[in-house]
Amino acid sequence: MNKLHKGARWHFRFTAYLILIFLSFFVAWFILPAIIILFKFIVGEFSVLTILLSIFVYFLLILIVGEIYTRLAYNRWFYEFTDDGLRLERGIIWKRYSNIPYERVQNVDVHRGVIARIFGFSSVLIQTAGYSAHPYAEGYIPALGIDQAEQIRTLVMKKITHRRK
Repeated sequence: MNKLHKGARWHFRFTAYLILIFLSFFVAWFILPAIIILFKFIVGEFSVLTILLSIFVYFLLILIVGEIYTRLAYNRWFYEFTDDGLRLERGIIWKRYSNIPYERVQNVDVHRGVIARIFGFSSVLIQTAGYSAHPYAEGYIPALGIDQAEQIRTLVMKKITHRRK
């Protein structure tokens, strides 16, 4: 099983922080008051310092949870090309295993977004017949070295071209 490019950590980190910031607007109504009340009991009075300290602790929790997610997501994403197709294994709590036979592959795209260009990696999207989930293809590998992504694209295209002859 192959691991992702080290730049994938930034991909997972940005994803985690976007989700956590979005969720924090909803969760803040419940957690932030609890933290403020907790600091009120610790400090002994309700002040601007209590509120600022509570907000700091809240954002520190977001950073810690985001970093834990980043490390777990990176360490639990594997892929392997076999004679029959692509095997993917990913997931932190719920593991997801996918086998994509070469017979179903229609196209292979190499994608490089802004974050990918900054950190020097590419994403590979292997599109299959009958899969229409948006925005990713069924065979989505989020972060590979640029040369490695092109090698995978060439390998898979040769396999599907050979199959069609």
